[in-house]
Amino acid sequence: MSDGSSSAPIDREAIARTSELIRPHVRVTPVLETHGDDLGVAAGPLVMKLELMQHAGSFKPRGAFANLLSRDVPPAGVVAASGGNHGAAVAYAAQKLGTKAAIFVPEVSPPAKIARIKSYDAELVVGGALYPEALAASEARSAATGALPVHAYDQRETLLGQGTLGLELEEQAPDLDTLVVAVGGGGLIGGVAAWYESRVRVVAVEPEAAPTLHLALQAGRPVDSPAGGIAADSLAPKQVGSLMFPIAQKHVAQSVLVDDAAIAAAQKHLWDRLRIAAEPGGATSFAALLSGRYQPDKDERVGVLICGGNTDAVNFD
Repeated sequence: MSDGSSSAPIDREAIARTSELIRPHVRVTPVLETHGDDLGVAAGPLVMKLELMQHAGSFKPRGAFANLLSRDVPPAGVVAASGGNHGAAVAYAAQKLGTKAAIFVPEVSPPAKIARIKSYDAELVVGGALYPEALAASEARSAATGALPVHAYDQRETLLGQGTLGLELEEQAPDLDTLVVAVGGGGLIGGVAAWYESRVRVVAVEPEAAPTLHLALQAGRPVDSPAGGIAADSLAPKQVGSLMFPIAQKHVAQSVLVDDAAIAAAQKHLWDRLRIAAEPGGATSFAALLSGRYQPDKDERVGVLICGGNTDAVNFD
């Protein structure tokens, strides 16, 4: 069992070990190879990684299982704060592994994500306007009960679990030039960037209304950020994680911002062209291509992480 120490490395060797640990519990999600011409975007070959088809509807079970399988879980179970996807993943993992879970979500969490959490029989507490309030409430519960806190992004095991997505994608598409990744707290891009170690150009995409990593990279440290916009339930923490930040400084090649209209257009475009029903956070990576905020070279082979699909909307008109 791990002690969760933040001083242990977050690197390819640790990610590979984590992949072996969680492999029986997570899906190998498919990739769809297409071309910019087919999707009406200014890009060449595209590899869409459909992680929205993961258990619980997003990439988050990778980190959830990494935590529950490698840390000591007390009789009080686990507690997590989430905009929705992390909470659903922790609830799913806890149900599968036979432990109790209490999930705290803010009022901004959409009905589809709340329903998903409830379906896994976790205790659900809704309160506070945004994620930071839910996090504070979850920390109070952990302190009172001794339940193990499972952080959505600023926990070593979480980063290692999310990094297994990079390992899996490299096996499926070993010749990528660039990988475009949506960013909230940074657990996904931190883990994936730690796996690739700059062997692939990793591009961070965030909403203009929640430029958490973008501002941190400008400041040279995590700083408070606005937390609004259409994807606020998944991409709007107060600060980017401290554990992922040095990884991002070293291995994230570029950071771009997209507005809410571009994210909504990306959702609709993915549905119209590919019948992919992505939530706003899940469509944010593609929004960078559709809006032209990231413009790849003609022959650049670009991977696009569609990281979440917890939405009950299928008509994006």
